[in-house]
Amino acid sequence: MEVVPGAALAAAPARANDYLELAKPRITFLVVITAAVGYAVGPGHFDAAVFFALVAGTALVSGGASALNQYRERATDALMERTRQRPVPAGRIAAEDARAFGLILCGGGLALLFAAEPLSAWLGLAALGSYVLVYTPMKRVSSLCTVVGAIPGALPPMMGWAASRGTLDAGAWGLFAILFFWQLPHFLAIGWMFRDDYARGGFPMLTVTDQDGSSTGRQMVLYSAALLPVTLFAGAFVSAGRFYLWGALLLGLVFLGCSARFAWARSVTAARGLFLVSILYLPLLLGLMVFDR
Repeated sequence: MEVVPGAALAAAPARANDYLELAKPRITFLVVITAAVGYAVGPGHFDAAVFFALVAGTALVSGGASALNQYRERATDALMERTRQRPVPAGRIAAEDARAFGLILCGGGLALLFAAEPLSAWLGLAALGSYVLVYTPMKRVSSLCTVVGAIPGALPPMMGWAASRGTLDAGAWGLFAILFFWQLPHFLAIGWMFRDDYARGGFPMLTVTDQDGSSTGRQMVLYSAALLPVTLFAGAFVSAGRFYLWGALLLGLVFLGCSARFAWARSVTAARGLFLVSILYLPLLLGLMVFDR
């Protein structure tokens, strides 16, 4: 078949868009921000070359992990309304091409992270492995996948801290704890909003198996309550000021209140409210931590 150059050129932007979608740019952006915050609050000397390698490497590893996740979940993605139009299940990108794309991004990202700081690269590899090789298959087996999946999501700020300081101490673990506990109510809210879709995909998420939402609500409240002291201790570890501490307390109480509202109402509206608050909570908290030191 003859290839028409004009048609190929016209299709190129759409093709590039599909590969960009594989990398989940919004999630990747959030991951990069948390790594940059880890570098900013780490008590090391700022090095532009190291910071660039950290940011670029983190972005590539995160984007590659998302592509590999979509490669592995292509069959279940095709069953769910919210994911069936992704590039692989929709047939716009071949599964083998998505896998190769993900591996190339991850390889390049890990190389950049190693150039920044070997410890950051090892943490990046741990995040990648736990996300793709543990969390992704576990989603088909157990509702505990949400807790396991929060681990790779909490490692990027530690990568930033390691790049700044060359080691891990209480401040790095404080940042890990913030991201870990924040993710759980956030993802449970998403799980409740799309519980029917997850059921169609065959995922035994807590929000699918917990028919009346009582267990989901209790866990949301528990994790949100744990987040309050964690943010205060983490602020002390990174030498944040009083403005951060009062701000973290206020934000934490709002987050906890939204979790309690869901536990009481157990509705999609309450879940959506918690989700939106969680989206605002994290950048506000991390912003306070960076600027009030």
